[in-house]
Parts: sequence; structure tokens; C-alpha cells
Amino acid sequence: MDKYEEVRDIGSGNFGVARLMRNRETGDLVAVKTIARGDHRINKSAYREIINHRSLRHPNVIQFIEAILTPTHLAIVMEFAAGGELFDRIVDQERFSEDEARYFFQQLICGVSYCHYMSSVLHSRPKSAVGTPAYIAPEILDLQEYDGKLADVWSCGVTLYVMLVGAYPFEDKDDPKNLMKTVKLIREVEYEIPEQVHISTDCRELISRIFVSDPSERITMQEIKNHPWFLKNLPRELTEEAQSVYFTKNDNVPAFSDQTSVEIMTIVEEAQRIPKLSGDGYYDYRSDEEKQEEEPGENEDEEDERDKMLRVVREDREKETLNMKALSIG
Repeated sequence: MDKYEEVRDIGSGNFGVARLMRNRETGDLVAVKTIARGDHRINKSAYREIINHRSLRHPNVIQFIEAILTPTHLAIVMEFAAGGELFDRIVDQERFSEDEARYFFQQLICGVSYCHYMSSVLHSRPKSAVGTPAYIAPEILDLQEYDGKLADVWSCGVTLYVMLVGAYPFEDKDDPKNLMKTVKLIREVEYEIPEQVHISTDCRELISRIFVSDPSERITMQEIKNHPWFLKNLPRELTEEAQSVYFTKNDNVPAFSDQTSVEIMTIVEEAQRIPKLSGDGYYDYRSDEEKQEEEPGENEDEEDERDKMLRVVREDREKETLNMKALSIG
């Protein structure tokens, strides 16, 4: 990590802490996610995600740069999005105008569509892109196999709604932390657009086609890209013709990262082990906070929000099953 100097913390997420850092040689800013060596989240699945991320080359997708192993952490270095977090901008402005929301939505759809295409090329199973409970599609709540691409359509629709309204569509305004109420609203597709939010008929129609409980009846990514509302004021670089270059398999296009898959695999495998210092034992250098993160389920506050919602749904379903058994016995 000597090649980078820390600028400031960016935040934390499901995969460790994120920091803004600067390349000492080039002066380029990068985002670096770090996770303690030996953490249970450093596994084969994490390796596949890193390798898949390395393969992505699209202007609306954050680029992977390199993986670095330090004496204490695995660090994932990525391109820094200087524009900042979209959600922070929404909070600052309360909500976007329809034209501004469309501008960001167009980029989102193009980026997600590219990821879907690459999941087919890489033979990886696409999974829903957003983990926050408010973005979860109803079919995910069924705890069964689902089409990640169609679930992503729903999640993109939630993002569009948040940009236009400044609030989540499926969240109880009086009790936003109540996950079961959120689950109920999602399942019943119960949302409304406030009277003070003025949006066009085309926009309302698009949202209504996204928020459809049955994924087989939901609008697809391609249909969104052909929708009149989406096509309005579409930047030339986001047109189908301009985007086609990213949807053409070309083995001669170099990866954004210079690291090979073998190098990354070696780093990830080594990161799974807590390094020896001396003698026969291992020295656990991790902070108490990192130890709590490493133990799944030990600290409920650290539990992934999406997993927490699915756990609540699973427990509720188990209660219903027990109640039904009790009724049948009587």
C-alpha cells in the first residue's frame, strides 16, 4: 500500500471499510476497500466477484484496478467516482427534477444492462444489484430461485422513484424501520406518488410497468431502453449504436487492471489466513469491531440489511407454518 496515501474515509459497507486514497506517483484518486485478513467474507465467492469486476469495461461501471495484500488486510483498489454518492446528492436537493432523474436513470440502465450482458459472457449468475431492504424485489422475498436481471429492473425502478420523490416507495412513513411493514408494502406493490410531485404521464406509466409483482409481467431492461420516456434527451453516448461497442465480445480489448487472475487468486487465498508472526500460534491483530464483523450473527447491528429482512421473512413464514400445524392437529 506504499504507493497510495490516505486522503479520508468514504464509509463502510458489506465488504469492509472504504477510503479515498491518492496514488503517490500519478496523483490519481482511488477508492480502496479494506477487509481484515482471515475474515469469513474472503472466500471463493469474493474471488469470483473480484475476477468478474476485473473484466468489466464500461463508462458507467466503476473500474477495478488491483488487489493488494497488506500485513493486516486485503485491499481492493477501484476507480474513484468523483461525482460522489447519488443518494447524498438526493438528500442535499430533497428530490430531482424529472429531467435530472432521467439523466441519471439513463446511465444506470446502461451500466446495469452491460453488467447483465457480461454475466452471460462470464457464465456467472446475475444477482440483484442492490442489497438495501427498500430495493428488494417481491420475488426475492419468496426465498426461492429468481431471475436476477428482472429483480434488478425493480431495484432500478426504486432508484428512479427515490430520485423523483426523495423517499422510498415501499416504506412506512410513520414506521420506516419496521421491516415487516416494508415487506408487506413490497408484496402488495403498495406505493403512491405524492400530489406535490409533478411528473409526466410517460414517467408514471414506466414506473407502473416496473413495479409489477409478477417478474414475468414486468418490463424488461430492453423494453425500458425503448420506452419513450427513457429515449427523451438521451445523450448520444448512451444510444444503442454508441453502446454496442461494449456489448461486443472482443478478447483483444485489454482489461483495465494489469493484474492477472492468477495473481488475484494468490492474493485472495493468502488473505483468507491470518498471518503467523512467530512460534506456533497466530496473532489476532484485529480490532474488537472487526472481530464482531467477522462473526456472522454475533452482532445484529452489523448484519447485512438485506439478509436481516430475509431472516425476518423466514422467521415469519416459520411461525405461520407452526400455526397451521397447530390448527390441523386441533
